[in-house]
Amino acid sequence: MINELLFMKGYGVYVLSAFSFTLLSFTALYLVIKIQFIKEQNKFLAKYGSLNSEKAISAKSQRINKEILANVTNN
Repeated sequence: MINELLFMKGYGVYVLSAFSFTLLSFTALYLVIKIQFIKEQNKFLAKYGSLNSEKAISAKSQRINKEILANVTNN
């Protein structure tokens, strides 16, 4: 029973290798994106993490930031 499932009438090697390659590729892609996201998050925190309340109010009052925030809330 298990042998028939693994061999799949001669196609088992192809199917299992394709499945394992796909799983490995998706795992690698996930890890690369996760590492890249963490790097960008750290850059953002380094640049804007110590934003005091005065600068935050000033940033919210700027026209371009209002447009960006309006587009984000509308979507």
